[in-house]
Amino acid sequence: DVQLQASGGGLVQAGGSLRLSCAASGFTFNAYIIGWFRQLPGKERERVSCFVISNGITHYRDSVKGRFTVSSDNAKNTVYLQMNNLKPEDTAVYTCAAAEQFGDYEDPGSCKRISRDEYEYWGLGTLVTVSS
Repeated sequence: DVQLQASGGGLVQAGGSLRLSCAASGFTFNAYIIGWFRQLPGKERERVSCFVISNGITHYRDSVKGRFTVSSDNAKNTVYLQMNNLKPEDTAVYTCAAAEQFGDYEDPGSCKRISRDEYEYWGLGTLVTVSS
């Protein structure tokens, strides 16, 4: 069975840091693209970043650039989202999703062209709360 498990959320003060983990199983890890999404209260789910596991290509939404970093430990089939300098507006339920990689994603930020609907596997969310 395919599983994605997001973890690492919690309560942190503004300016603090958290590292989220997305542990994957049941599929060929480096053949997929991982997206980190968040859903703010009363708003639609939005993509925070995407990460091409095979070559490390990333993309970040503007509001988190310079503060969030995605990385992976392929030996552990895990993708991480390091979140620094957190702001109250980052408060949301965060989750990870996987989309099978078709074709090359060699250009910086190219994974952003994958639509939300193309992510076929989703993990359960982890709540991040940033207090002011």
